[in-house]
Amino acid sequence: MSENPILVPKMGESINEATVIRWLKNVGDKIEKDEPIVEIATDKVDNEIPSPAEGILTQQLFQDGDVVKVGEAIAMMQLGSAASVAVTPVAEVQRAVEQIETQVQEAINASPVAAVTKPANTNRFYSPLVMNIASQEGVTSSELEQIEGTGLEGRVTKADILKYLQHRQEPATLSPQAVEVSVIQPEAPAKVTTPAFIPEATPTKAVSHAQPINLNPGDEIIQMDRVRKLIADHMVMSMQTSPHVTSFVEADVTNMVNWRNKVKDVFKKREGENLTFTPIFLWAIAKAIKDYPMINVSVDGDKIIKKRNINIGMAVAQNNGNLIVPVIKNADSMNLLGLTRAVNDFAVRARNNKLNADDIQGGTYTLTNVGSFGNIAGTPVINQPQVAIMAVGTITKKPAVLETEHGDVIAIRHKMILSHSYDHRVVDGALGGMFAKRVAEYLEQWDMNTEV
Repeated sequence: MSENPILVPKMGESINEATVIRWLKNVGDKIEKDEPIVEIATDKVDNEIPSPAEGILTQQLFQDGDVVKVGEAIAMMQLGSAASVAVTPVAEVQRAVEQIETQVQEAINASPVAAVTKPANTNRFYSPLVMNIASQEGVTSSELEQIEGTGLEGRVTKADILKYLQHRQEPATLSPQAVEVSVIQPEAPAKVTTPAFIPEATPTKAVSHAQPINLNPGDEIIQMDRVRKLIADHMVMSMQTSPHVTSFVEADVTNMVNWRNKVKDVFKKREGENLTFTPIFLWAIAKAIKDYPMINVSVDGDKIIKKRNINIGMAVAQNNGNLIVPVIKNADSMNLLGLTRAVNDFAVRARNNKLNADDIQGGTYTLTNVGSFGNIAGTPVINQPQVAIMAVGTITKKPAVLETEHGDVIAIRHKMILSHSYDHRVVDGALGGMFAKRVAEYLEQWDMNTEV
């Protein structure tokens, strides 16, 4: 019976590769249809690859920590309930593993960095990757023994040793002389969102600064993890792709604030959900996009792709400081209750790294709330391949002049600033500015009698 490949599925725009986290099935295991075979991580979320049919796993084509291209075969299996497979004897597998480890260790020993000797009188296994990192960072054998491992059977993973290095008690002494520092960058651009997972191995290239960086005693060098390098790369790519212009509008959201204060407790008791301002912002943006559909586009060379669906991403800061952008699909078709439930669900799952691939793809516009960090405004970077993004700032009380039938008066009002960044290749200042103003108008005209 012939073998059939199990491919890494497409998992969203700009996702070209994934990292193997761990195998859930071993060679020779019988697998049911849709049963998870291997856990992988992209620069956005962790995912499991299910079996396309019933059968037996015959080959694992990659190891934990390896990077696999989307569409590439990650494993082989024989289909059918009667499938059988000749499994390589354990002794032969062990000899092959030992031979590979020996070759890798010889390569490490041949490098300019002194190798760390495996601690004596211990049965604890350390992968060549962990040993190489330990060598480069000057981690002693006794230090290795103290690192708590989270891998299989308590093994120390790359994530474990990098975490240890971040909190190391005795940082390396730095010379006050100027030295040249290499910056590690990812091979390919990726979207700005990611799980709290550091892969075991990532193909990178070192690029030296044009201007040497002076280091002084007490300075600390913090190595970017793969996620931070991907975010940095995506930000640079976006700025190089799109000429950014930002328009600012101040909105009087007094009615909106007073309405929420009036209904939030009743809503919480009835629905079991917190009513935040974010669903209202999304509602206003979706309505404004219907008024100005040329904001809801992408650019492909000299072509403008006008999107039919209005899918709004909401940037969420994870506990590790990285960003992830779950997408509310067809936001214009949802009422305020539906938007509230979607926002709360995504916020919780994003912070707990429970989003799946479909949750973070297909966005056509993005909202980011810089006000949650106490900022009054910001100049957000466009989330490619979109052409616009809006940042909402803090809502603050300010004295304002109001026109009444009896003349002008000064009153205390709730004000906020909307910052709208857009791609000036296809969005002119008039369109970008009018869109921001329209969003502000929908917020300012909030009906105090709105039911939710």
